[in-house]
Amino acid sequence: MTEHDEDDPHSNFSVGHQDPLLDRLHAIIRQAVRALSVLMVLVILWGIADVVWVLYQKLSAPPVMLLGIGDIFAIFGAFLVVLIAIEIFVNISLYLRDDVIHVKLVVATALMAIARKVIVLDYNTVEPAYVYATAATVLALGITYWLVSKKART
Repeated sequence: MTEHDEDDPHSNFSVGHQDPLLDRLHAIIRQAVRALSVLMVLVILWGIADVVWVLYQKLSAPPVMLLGIGDIFAIFGAFLVVLIAIEIFVNISLYLRDDVIHVKLVVATALMAIARKVIVLDYNTVEPAYVYATAATVLALGITYWLVSKKART
């Protein structure tokens, strides 16, 4: 590692520091992130099982093999939760790398989560203020993602 690497705010948990205590603590954190990766894979597998279960329940309920709009939204929601879990897994995995801007990953995951909310939102039952707040959140996250991406390219 060079002296510049130690001053880099994006070299979060790299090993090879001059201070042996920091080096050991970073190694422990890297192992904790690996453990979180394993746990997240288990959550993803559990989520897939849940998608299969929800799909089975919806298709086997009378009228058999027919889905209503509410059923479709429930299935979409289950799918999107698994996709968000996969995004979080990717974030956890990339967190171990020093050449990735972690803020961009977190904002991208938040954007995906709020997009899921927008997709499954029942506009007949929510207040207009909730829709406006959701729109403001999507806009803010979109602008933030764009700014972070733009900064990373320069």
